[in-house]
Amino acid sequence: MKINITSVFVEDQEKALRFYTDVLGFEKKTDMPAGDFKWLTVVSPEDPDGVELLLEPNDNPAAKTYQEAIYDQGIPTTSFAVDDLHKEYERLTELGVAFTAEPTEMGPVTFAIFDDTCGNLIQISQGK
Repeated sequence: MKINITSVFVEDQEKALRFYTDVLGFEKKTDMPAGDFKWLTVVSPEDPDGVELLLEPNDNPAAKTYQEAIYDQGIPTTSFAVDDLHKEYERLTELGVAFTAEPTEMGPVTFAIFDDTCGNLIQISQGK
C-alpha cells in the first residue's frame, strides 16, 4: 500500500492552483470537471508520477469548520520536505509568502510554517 493522493481544502481552486504552481513550483497533474468544482491536482516536478495533492474545495460546512479551526490553532495542514530549508525560506519570502513561523530547529528537523493564501498553514521541513 502507498499514498496516491492527499488533499488540502482550499477556498478557491484557481487561486490555489496559481499559488501552488507559480509560487511553490508544483506542476498541474489533473484538471477535470467534478460536479460544480474540479478534480484538480498538483505534483512535485521532482516526482511527477508520485503523490498528487488534491486542491479540494472547502464547500462542505464541516470542511470549512475544520480548516478554520486548525488554522486558528496554528496547526499546519500538511508538510513538504525541502533539501535546503533556509534557501527555500528566502526564496518564498522574496515572492511575498507570509510565514507564521520562521526556520526553527527542533531535534533532527528544521521547519518553517507559511500561509498558503487559500485558508491553510503549510509546513516545510528539512531533516538533518
